[in-house]
Amino acid sequence: MIVVSLSFRSHCLQRLSSCRRLHTGSALHSEAGISNPAEYCKDLVRKHDYEGYLTSQLYPKRFQGGYFALRAFYIELATVREAVSQATLGQARLMFWRDAIKDIYINKPPRHPIALAIHGATRDNHLPLYHFNRIIEAREQELHNQTHLTLESMTSHAESTSSTFLYLLLAMLNLPSSTLAHAASHIGVAQSLTTLLRALPFHASKGVMVIPAEITAKHNVNQQEIFSKGESSHGLEDAVFELATVANDHLLTARDMFKESGGRVPPDAMPVFSAAIPVVSILSTLEAVNFNVFNPSLQIRDWRLAWQVWRSYYKRTF
Repeated sequence: MIVVSLSFRSHCLQRLSSCRRLHTGSALHSEAGISNPAEYCKDLVRKHDYEGYLTSQLYPKRFQGGYFALRAFYIELATVREAVSQATLGQARLMFWRDAIKDIYINKPPRHPIALAIHGATRDNHLPLYHFNRIIEAREQELHNQTHLTLESMTSHAESTSSTFLYLLLAMLNLPSSTLAHAASHIGVAQSLTTLLRALPFHASKGVMVIPAEITAKHNVNQQEIFSKGESSHGLEDAVFELATVANDHLLTARDMFKESGGRVPPDAMPVFSAAIPVVSILSTLEAVNFNVFNPSLQIRDWRLAWQVWRSYYKRTF
């Protein structure tokens, strides 16, 4: 948990009012978003998360509105760091969402399309408040610590973001199973690690190394050279391989949770575990390019992914 000094908190509170106006004002300018929050969230996911939009089609119709609300919330928070120029501005935006979630649970959602959509989802489903707050807190920590020294730290952050989002989806589908939660935890970590590896060139262009320092140090990665040249190196490829192997290990552990059913996921839970299919696709592409994250093929949308998602859904495997 972050301990915030009084002076810092005072500064954040000064920023908060303007941040509230920013969120509320933008929402007010979008009457379509206010009048139809579900469509607003669906459109946001379609524009910013192709893989999330693909897997959304696997959810029963009655749950799709809730899925898009939760995914839009996740995207909103995940992009805060890149959307602000100062950490204090990001802190203010996250304070807005912390207050918004609290107000949603007392039936007083702010006039914001995503907040209104989440309010609808909480009325229709039992969504633990704890999961929302855990994601917000992890994003707050991310504002002040953009890199990880250890794999353990990175894994913990992935569990607090990607894995916790999957817990929300399991809760929405009313699937209170420790086995499913355990498997989802590993899928979330694998998803987070592979997403970061694919986005490494973007983060490197901002002077940020997403691979933990203990791994880059082991492989003698010259970070400044990566940042300045914007190209791979033998050491970086070895580091990428190590982190990709960790992601794959989490994927294998998740599969092991379903050994007794021949690797088949319960049908009601398969929409949640379809999140693993893009992970498999990214890992396969990384292997094909010898773990060179700067290879352009990693940034090209895989035309086979839609078919792979549907095939896996019907086979109930990932």
